[in-house]
This record gives sequence, C-alpha cells and structure tokens, in this order.
Amino acid sequence: MGTQAPTDYMPNGKVDQRTAKEKAIDDWLPITSSRNAKWWYSAFHNVTAMVGAGVLSLPYAMSELGWGPGVTVLVISWIVTLYTLWQMVEMHEVVPGKRFDRYHELGQHAFGEKLGLWIVVPQQLIVEVGVDIVYMVTGGKSLKKFHDLVCDKHCKDIKLTYFIMIFASVHFVLSHLPNFNSISGVSLAAAVMSLSYSTIAWTTSLHKGVQADAEYGYKAKTTSGTVFNFFSALGEVAFAYAGHNVVLEIQATIPSTPQKPSKVPMWRGVIVAYIVVALCYFPVALIGYWMFGNAVSDNILISLEKPTWVIAMANLFVVVHVIGSYQIYAMPVFDMIETVLVKKMKFNPSFMLRFITRNVYVALTMFVAITFPFFGGLLGFFGGFAFAPTTYFLPCIMWLAIKKPRRFSLSWIANWICIILGLGLMLVSPIGGLRTIIIQAKTYKFYS
Repeated sequence: MGTQAPTDYMPNGKVDQRTAKEKAIDDWLPITSSRNAKWWYSAFHNVTAMVGAGVLSLPYAMSELGWGPGVTVLVISWIVTLYTLWQMVEMHEVVPGKRFDRYHELGQHAFGEKLGLWIVVPQQLIVEVGVDIVYMVTGGKSLKKFHDLVCDKHCKDIKLTYFIMIFASVHFVLSHLPNFNSISGVSLAAAVMSLSYSTIAWTTSLHKGVQADAEYGYKAKTTSGTVFNFFSALGEVAFAYAGHNVVLEIQATIPSTPQKPSKVPMWRGVIVAYIVVALCYFPVALIGYWMFGNAVSDNILISLEKPTWVIAMANLFVVVHVIGSYQIYAMPVFDMIETVLVKKMKFNPSFMLRFITRNVYVALTMFVAITFPFFGGLLGFFGGFAFAPTTYFLPCIMWLAIKKPRRFSLSWIANWICIILGLGLMLVSPIGGLRTIIIQAKTYKFYS
C-alpha cells in the first residue's frame, strides 16, 4: 500500500487518510491533480463543452422538425438540461466531506459500486469518444472548407482524409497537457471562437436574406422519411446539449471548503455558460432555417458561400473551437484510462505511460473519423443513443435515488417528466440517425 503520509488535512477539515502513494497517484491523475480553478473557468469550460459542432447543424435539425416542433424542442431542451445540470452541480458534494469528482463516482453512490460503474461508464465513454470522433470530422471538414474558400480555382483538390489528419496532428501535441486547468487557455480561446462563429453564421444568414427557393415544408416526400428525419433531428438537438458528461470533472478543479462549497462558483459559471449557449443556439437555429428553409445544409456554414472571407474566417473559428472541445471531452477519457492502468494494473505513473496512451487514443479517434465521416447521421445516432441518458434523465434518476424527494412533490414530478422525455428521445433518435448513415453510406467511398 505504500508508507503512511504525515498527518495532512483536506479542505473540508477532515484528516487525509490516504497513503503517500495514493496521494501521489491522485496528484498525478488529470481530474484530481489541480484544484485551484476560478468560477470563470467553469463558464468557459462549459461553453466549450456545450457549444460545439452541434450548433451548426441546428438549422438543419429545424428543417426536419418544422417551426412549431423545432422551437418547442429547442426551448424544452434548454430548460431541461439546465435543470439536470443544476442537479449534478448540487450532487457533487451531496455527502459531507466527500467530493464526487467523476460522473461514475456519483453513479456508484446512487446505484452501488458495481452497478453504478456499468450504468455510467459505457454511456459516458460513448459520449466522450463519440464527440471526439465527430469533432475530428468537423475539424477536418472546416479546414477543407477554409482551404477551398481561400484557395483560387487553380488549387489542387485535397482529400478530406488529409485535412482530418492535419487536424489530428494538433492533438498529438495538446493531448499531453496534464489536466483541466492546463487546457484553460485553449478552452477560453475555444469559447470565444464558438460565440464568434455562431454570430457570423446568423448575421451572415440575415444579411443574405430569405432565399427565393426557401420552403418550410418537410423535405422528405414520404411519411416514413419525414418521421425518420424527425427522429434524427431530435438526436441532433440532444447532441447540442452534451456538456453534462464533463460537468463533475470540471467542478472537481474548483477548490471547496464547508464555508465555501464548490457548487457556488460552479453554478455561477454554468449560468453564464447557459446565457452564452442561448445567444449561440437560438439565433443560429431560427434565422438559419428562416433564410434557407428546408434546403439548408447539415452544416450552416456550407450553405453560406459569401462573403467569402467572412465564411472562411468562420470555418477557421470552428477549427479552433473544436480543438478546445476535443480536449475537454478527451480529458475524462484520459483520466479513466490512466486510473485503470495505475490503480488496477499497477503501472507506475510516468510521462512515457501518458505519452503512449494519449497518442494511441488520438490515433484511434482519427482513424474512425477518416473511415466514417457521416457528419449529420453521426450526430443523430450518437445524440440519441448516449447523450439523451447522460444529459436528460440519468441525473434525475440519481437525484431520486440520493435525495429521495417526497412522492408527487414538485421535485418528484419534474424529475419524472424529464425521465419520460429523455427515455422517449433515447428510443427514437438513434433510429433516424442510423437511417441517415445507411443512406449516405450507399454513395460513400472509403478514404475518399
């Protein structure tokens, strides 16, 4: 077990009973190694985690949902996810003197040691690895779009594969930043970029005006096609609210004492982040759909060709943003991998161990992104399959299990409504997303 460390006191005033070896491991792991973040770290980490590639597909999701259902789904998602995020922030220190620094640790407290792991870890991994794969595709596509816009007609056409590899090369370097606080600069730049390109997307759409061929009916000609597209769009909206999967890990970086619990600065940051989310999502979704109708692309910036330099800049902003987002979602995955290797398999915590594991992870996400770059379909499929549980209803189930609100009280009713809505979303949206992938795969050539 290692030698006993000298008597040390934790921020909550309790004696730190970890051995010197356990303490050294916790000080090395990405989530627990640094706890000096300020409330504004929470704000821009949450913006970076939330406002990702999903915002650019919202006008397309609106075209599949229609005006009434589309606006309703957007507003309900914003309210429900803010509520479930508040629950997670509150539950971070639900046991006095203990911090649930990771999503699965809270799951273990709610459902039991083994069951909690089996419920949370697979879903969280699907979300985080899924997001990183989709961001590889997005980064590559946005780089290619930037190149095609800036380059003149005489430029040679370059495969999307190579642009994804260029995007991935950045992560082979950035992935070696040790913890959340060390990527705060990247995350701040990413948060600023997300607000910038979202503003460019809706202001340029507004400037372009309503297109002559803009139609607001459903694009699909058959009833089944319309229904499947509707399902897929629900997943795309769910994908846009995926920040819950890293919220406890972000909160773990904020110092906490009984007098000043971490939930106060964390919640302040979340409120700021959600205001920014609203300023990004609603104008892009509504104005983008209003201007282009159901002819809008699954990435609004592809529909906007001019002014060329503005759209080129927006695509570059997207690249910078998804670089930050990739790192935010990769950090908890690195933490899981390194925890298993060091605590379960007894590897020594070293630079070489981190160097190998993180490079392998980046290489794998790059390989999958190059092989399956179905952007819209991936959003719908991943969105429903794993984002809906971890974002919309798993926090509610944990709240009911841990807090045990009185039956038919406001809290009890609100949680059950969220659970029912989330379950419905989880069941229907992967169907639509999978259909979109199948349709696109018919005409797709590998590594083209």
